[in-house]
Amino acid sequence: MSPGLVPAADITVDGTGLLCVALLLRLRAEIAEAEPGTVVHVIATDPAAPLDLPAWCHMTGHDYLGPVDDDPDGTVYALRLSADARRTRPDAPWRTDRPSADTEL
Repeated sequence: MSPGLVPAADITVDGTGLLCVALLLRLRAEIAEAEPGTVVHVIATDPAAPLDLPAWCHMTGHDYLGPVDDDPDGTVYALRLSADARRTRPDAPWRTDRPSADTEL
């Protein structure tokens, strides 16, 4: 997505002060009932968030939209929920509930 074109949030997940595992647990819980197409802004102060969030979106199939450019602190990232996203485990949101098409059983 081009800079400045990140859509407004339908849901905002505040992960201020949370590290990767706790951030993903909160994100998973807060989007559990959201509809596909929902735009989520994640506030993340963890220095690894710019790497972790795109990787998590790639793993799950959600669309990573990038940092929100009008955020003065540079700590807000956007994603769009996908209809065909892979569910993650409630206790381990970095692991999918079901194998992906390219994973052998």
